[in-house]
Amino acid sequence: MKQYRHTGNIKSGLFILGIILISSLLIYTQSLVNRLRVDSRQIVTLYAEIIANTVSQPDDSNLDFVFENIIQKVQFPIIQTSLDGEPQSWRNLPDHVLSNKDRNKFLVKMDAQTSPIPLEFLDINSKNKIIFGHLHYGDSDLIHQLQWLAYLEIIAVALFIFLGFTGFSFIRNSEKRHIWVGMARETAHQLGTPVSALLGWVEWLKEHPEKTEEIIPEIELDLNRLQQISRRFSKMGSEPEMGWIDLSQNVDRVIGYLKKRLPSLGKSVQLKNDISSEVPIFANGSLLAWSIENIIRNGIDAIEGDEGLITVSLIKENNRVHIQIKDNGCGIPKKDWKNVFRPGFSSKKTGWGLGLSLTQRIIEDIHGGQLKVLDSSVGLGTTFEISFPDQK
Repeated sequence: MKQYRHTGNIKSGLFILGIILISSLLIYTQSLVNRLRVDSRQIVTLYAEIIANTVSQPDDSNLDFVFENIIQKVQFPIIQTSLDGEPQSWRNLPDHVLSNKDRNKFLVKMDAQTSPIPLEFLDINSKNKIIFGHLHYGDSDLIHQLQWLAYLEIIAVALFIFLGFTGFSFIRNSEKRHIWVGMARETAHQLGTPVSALLGWVEWLKEHPEKTEEIIPEIELDLNRLQQISRRFSKMGSEPEMGWIDLSQNVDRVIGYLKKRLPSLGKSVQLKNDISSEVPIFANGSLLAWSIENIIRNGIDAIEGDEGLITVSLIKENNRVHIQIKDNGCGIPKKDWKNVFRPGFSSKKTGWGLGLSLTQRIIEDIHGGQLKVLDSSVGLGTTFEISFPDQK
């Protein structure tokens, strides 16, 4: 079926979309981390200048004030070391970093993340910069959370893609099962009329052998119908042959065939063709006849009383040709006007559930037309409409 031709493209699209989402999340998260690291370095550089200015003063008692009251405000780990790398002051270290050995290990880990900032001041006498230590700092808890968030986002997107693939596959397989069941029912439904008619002719011949010559043309018509049904199903999916046909004659043949076989269907229904003669339309005659027959048979199935009437008429307006097929059957609830064209949908326990779906595909995909429920009222009947662009 057409809706499954691009399954691979849909899955590839989902996969590519997932890659794009994951890449975008990683890039955006990393950009936030980089911006926070730049901000942290600017803050540490400022602290280094404050410390250097404090040390350069004769009274360096303010150094403790800097660490106790200013640097304490930062949200990331920071260690001040001497020139030989020994920790002298620190803030915001993890709880497990207790000993000097632990601090040295943590110092190496921080230096792997960010390069330390030298503590230096300008000697007034020699006019030289004197380095007396370094400020080492690491990533804040917010940066670590953002880094973990990126992995959580990847897992969430991957889970979304997995559920999308799983759900899509489930829906696809479910619809395929409906289509196969519907195809089997539709085949049986298509074969039912000529087979029932042939059985009826056999019984008739048994009772009236003298009328053999009269019945043979009808038997040949049913056998031809069986061959036609076989060709229809065997050519499904191939490009149909199109040409100019007389719409009225096409409808007459369908109605004429069904009229003589209504008794075998157990129905008392009047079939009426209100289309005037010589209405040319560019179509595949066999497939268009099949479509009209499917809609008429759907109407026959919907008629429950003895006063059944199905009328086929034509309207030309707005450069379009509208074929309307109206019955006085049980009608369709408005909520199901679109569902009737869904594969597998049927309001009858023995419904075939694929005829109208195939009909819609024939009309819309092959002929470029439109098939819809024009009007329907429960208990009063339904009007289907097939419309084509006026090609004259």
